[in-house]
Amino acid sequence: MKKIVLTTLLLGLSFSAFAEQPIGEYKNWRLLSISHRTDKQTLRAILGNDAAIESARAGKLNPWAEGSILAKVKWKESIHKNWVAAIVPGEFEAAEAMVKDSKKYASTGGWGFGKWQDNNLVMFDEAKSKECFACHMAAEQKNDYVFTHSALQ
Repeated sequence: MKKIVLTTLLLGLSFSAFAEQPIGEYKNWRLLSISHRTDKQTLRAILGNDAAIESARAGKLNPWAEGSILAKVKWKESIHKNWVAAIVPGEFEAAEAMVKDSKKYASTGGWGFGKWQDNNLVMFDEAKSKECFACHMAAEQKNDYVFTHSALQ
């Protein structure tokens, strides 16, 4: 009996530890799209985890597949020193995320919002997520509240 209880406890701990693992390194994800925000003077690369890439390739963007994670990597725009007509990435600003989980994030259109700190994705609290979602409502429900136009279609 003690062996069964101990095994059950260890399995439970290992599953909960796995569930709490950080999302990890977005830098190895694949490119979904790019954008240039003239109002913020930033360049952005939008990367996707495997679920997001598969969803985009299949054209399943409304809704995006559960488990899709979009990473928005932002840099200040800069002028290339040897080619003044070229706008290139300058100073790194941030890496932000949208995580598709319709049940967990039902109050924000099925998307959770967060930001990478080092290699760990830290999800925003409900108030900050609602602030993010307020802007994403302009992308409209028919686009699953995502501004990104996938370059994979």
